[in-house]
Amino acid sequence: MEAREAKGRMLLLVFLQVLLTDVSAIFMDIPWSVYPAIEGSSLLLPVQTYFDLDGADIQGTWSHTTPDGIRTTLVTFTKDSAITDMTHRDHVVFREPNMTLLIRELNLEDEGDYNLNLNIEFLNQSGQVFKEETTVHVTVDVPVSTPLIKKTPSYSLVEDKANVTWTCSVERGTRVVFQWFRDSTPLGVSDRYRFSKDKSTLLISPVKKEDKGSYRCEAKNPISREKSQTAVELTVYYGPYNLEVNSDQGLRTGEVFTINPGELVFFHCRADSNPPNSYVWISKSANATQIITEGPRLEVLSHRLAQAENYLCRAFNNVTQKQDETQFTLVVASLGTGKKKYIQEENSVSPLAVMALCSLFVIGSMLLLFFRKGCHPKRVLMRIYKRPISDPNRPHRSGHEDASEDFGIYEFVTTPGRRESTHASCRSLARLESTQDPNTTIYDVIRHVPESPGQSLLQ
Repeated sequence: MEAREAKGRMLLLVFLQVLLTDVSAIFMDIPWSVYPAIEGSSLLLPVQTYFDLDGADIQGTWSHTTPDGIRTTLVTFTKDSAITDMTHRDHVVFREPNMTLLIRELNLEDEGDYNLNLNIEFLNQSGQVFKEETTVHVTVDVPVSTPLIKKTPSYSLVEDKANVTWTCSVERGTRVVFQWFRDSTPLGVSDRYRFSKDKSTLLISPVKKEDKGSYRCEAKNPISREKSQTAVELTVYYGPYNLEVNSDQGLRTGEVFTINPGELVFFHCRADSNPPNSYVWISKSANATQIITEGPRLEVLSHRLAQAENYLCRAFNNVTQKQDETQFTLVVASLGTGKKKYIQEENSVSPLAVMALCSLFVIGSMLLLFFRKGCHPKRVLMRIYKRPISDPNRPHRSGHEDASEDFGIYEFVTTPGRRESTHASCRSLARLESTQDPNTTIYDVIRHVPESPGQSLLQ
C-alpha cells in the first residue's frame, strides 16, 4: 500500500513539473529495441528527447554489454562536454545535443546491449533530479561464405546395411541455417533423416536406392545466402528389382509364351540393379530341374520341345547378396492365321487396305484421263443440248421436204483393210443422225446454210 502511494505522489510531482516548467515531456526514447547490422557497416542509434534541453542540466553515459556480460562505458557526457573511452575513441562518435551514438565499422565484438543512462535537472526546479534509462540490442551479421560438403564414409554404400552422414560448413557467417538438396530437390522430413538444430548435419539411416544422387547444401542468414559450388555423389548398391522376361517372337499371354514349330526363339531377362546382376536360366520339369545357361539371354529351339516346358530366370547381385527370380511356360503350337489376326487387331489400319485404296485411286485417275482425251464429253453434251427438241404433235417428215436443209458438202471417207473395227471421231458421230455400214464407209457432213433461200437457188 505504501509503495503504491509513493508511486502516485511521484506521478503527481512529474505532472506539476511539466506544468510549472512548460516542458512537453521529460522522457527520452530510442525508436527501436533491436538494431540488426552488417559487419563492416556503420550504425546510428538515434535518441528522441521530449523536454527542453536548454532549460535543464543533463548528465549521462552510453555503455555496452557484451553477450558474455562484460560491461564497458563508452561515453560520459554533460550538456556542454563529452568524454569518450580511449579504446573506443575512433570507433564511436557521440553527437550533441540529442545524445545520438554512431558506431563505425561494426564487427562481431560490437554485438550486444547498448544502455543510455540519463540524469535530468530542470533549472527552475533546483534540487529535483529525474533519471531515465533505455536499452537497445544490436546484432551484427556476417555474410555467409561458400559452404563445403563432407560425406562420411566417402565410399559407396549398400542399401539397408549402411548409414551416411553429410556435413555442411562455412568459414564465415553468423546465425547460419542450412538446407539440403538431392538432384536440386529440397530434402524434407523423413523417418530415415536426422538433422542437427541448424541442419548443418544430415544423417541418413539406413540408405536406400532412392537416396542415390547428387547432393548440395545451401547456407543462409538474414543478409545473405550461398549454395555449394560442387555436388557430391552418393552411390548406393541395390537390387535386383522389377525382374522380368521378354521376347520379340511368339505370342505372349500372361506368363505363357506360344511359338510356332521349328521356330528359334530368344528370351531376355532384365532387372534394376547396381551393380549389374548375374543371371541363370533353369529348366523345370516334373522329373528334374537343371541349369541351362548363364547370362541375360536364352536361346530355345522349338523342335526340341516335346511338350510345354517351364523355365525360370534367376538374378543375383553379388554385392547386396540379394536375388530374385521369375518363371514362365513355353508352349509349341501352330499360330497360323490366329497370330496374323492378332497382329491385325493391334493395328488400327491394315497395310493391305492402304495398298488397295491407293491402287483404286491410280486406276480411277487413269480411266478419267483416257476418257477425257478420247471423246471430249463436254463437246458432245453441248451439241446435244443445242439440238432442237422434236414436237410429238408435228406431222411426220421424211427429211427431204425442204431441200435447203440438205444443202451442203458431203465428204466420204473409205476405210480400207481391217473390217473388224472402224475408227470414227466423236465429232462426226455427234453431227450425224444416221450412218452407213461401219464396215465399209464412214462419212461426215459439213453443212453450210446460205444467208437466204433465194440466193441459194440462184447460185
